[in-house]
Amino acid sequence: MVSEHTDTVGDTSALALKILVAGGFGVGKTTLVGAVSEIRPLRTEELLSEAGQLVDDTDGVDQKVTTTVAMDFGRITIRSGLSLYLFGTPGQDRFWFLWDELAQGALGAVVLADTRRLEDCFPAVDYFEHRRIPFVVAVNCFTAARSYGAHDVSRALDLDRGTPVVLCDARDRDSGKEVLIRLVEYAGRMHTARLLDSVG
Repeated sequence: MVSEHTDTVGDTSALALKILVAGGFGVGKTTLVGAVSEIRPLRTEELLSEAGQLVDDTDGVDQKVTTTVAMDFGRITIRSGLSLYLFGTPGQDRFWFLWDELAQGALGAVVLADTRRLEDCFPAVDYFEHRRIPFVVAVNCFTAARSYGAHDVSRALDLDRGTPVVLCDARDRDSGKEVLIRLVEYAGRMHTARLLDSVG
């Protein structure tokens, strides 16, 4: 979703870009959206149920008591005239039918990863690669997790060459903002390259 609107203070046009925040169950998507959003984030969380225990793998995230069932939504202004609308996707595969709707018009995506459960972000990586949606992998550095370098994570996920991998703390606003800036820069380069290829 790329939209333009007139700033109420002046005549300059402001640009709003749609960004998805995806990844596995319990990786920190809701936390990231909440940490960076300048508005009170919209959340669609429900308590984990006994029925859900049969399908939700909570191994490694034993303290988690809620889950996103539709999406999270937040907004952040990167600089004057540039805002990002953030849509956090649900992590469990039974909610993936929502992803196609959420992905409509997205500039790009952040795939959050937890090195303790790295395989959980494979579906998100595959989803964005197959749809040619630019994305960055943001490794949420949990205190109990063993630390790995960006190159190690990139190799483990078999990412296309050039796909950025950044380390972050999803709880920290500045760290989250840096991830989003990297994504906007990377997506901008990707879209420009595709445009040049199409007219070349």
